[in-house]
Amino acid sequence: MKNPIPRLAAIHDLSGLGKVSLMVVIPILSTMGVQVTPLVTAVLSSNTEYADFKMLDLTEQMTMFFEHWKNEGIKLDAIYSGFLGSDKQIDIVKELIDFYKHEELLVVVDPVLGDDGKPYAPMSLKLIEEMKKLICKANLITPNTTEVCLLLDEPYNSQPNIEQVKEWALRLSEQGPENVVITGVHNEQNPHLTGVIAYTRSNSKFWRVSCTYIPASYPGTGDIFTSVVTGSLLQGDSLPIAIDRAVQFTSQAIRSTFGRDRNIKEGVLIEKVLDGLKSPIFGSNYEII
Repeated sequence: MKNPIPRLAAIHDLSGLGKVSLMVVIPILSTMGVQVTPLVTAVLSSNTEYADFKMLDLTEQMTMFFEHWKNEGIKLDAIYSGFLGSDKQIDIVKELIDFYKHEELLVVVDPVLGDDGKPYAPMSLKLIEEMKKLICKANLITPNTTEVCLLLDEPYNSQPNIEQVKEWALRLSEQGPENVVITGVHNEQNPHLTGVIAYTRSNSKFWRVSCTYIPASYPGTGDIFTSVVTGSLLQGDSLPIAIDRAVQFTSQAIRSTFGRDRNIKEGVLIEKVLDGLKSPIFGSNYEII
């Protein structure tokens, strides 16, 4: 029997302090009318921006939880993975995708590997190689420019031109994903703008959504963006509408936080803007490029 509302397996960590991973995935997708079924990769005392954070790795438990889901006959409409702490966890995600694979299953992989031109500290070469295999199973991936370069074995370019980004998107899509969304793309015509560029293989179209650059870097904004894109697609929106909604919501969340006397490590105040996800779409800012 079909789920009355979409059910999504969210494969992310849970951090006590700081709005990242499941702390933003669950409220965003729940607000957008999606049942979130977490498969927790690790429990942390805080996000990794804090010094001396404590972490409990749940790799072994992930397999047990997955087996329980199979025994209970749980049906999924979507699978959405984020930060994965080991190549063994990637193997578990691949097994989960293979088990639940059906024609309408939406598989979203946010290949969390690095930022600012370098891998995150826990990322081994083995994990990066395994992530290249995981994205082949996705319908949609959402790498930033650093992660694109790691996935394609390219030297890092902090300000690629639009033709370079389009080439990257094509090469990534050739590996499997129907839709590729590259985030944190510098606007070469206007340094005050940033945004995302997306590619859809079925119609060979490229899309761009821009927003005003705000000089602050909050943890969790990538999780927020991909969560809104995922929820929007499960609501039946097209990819350009989904990325448009995600850019606008993420920008609003940053604006709601920027300028406050608040520790930037805590992330953005999504509670201030969550209700905006229930508003109808009156306009759009996406463009075909």
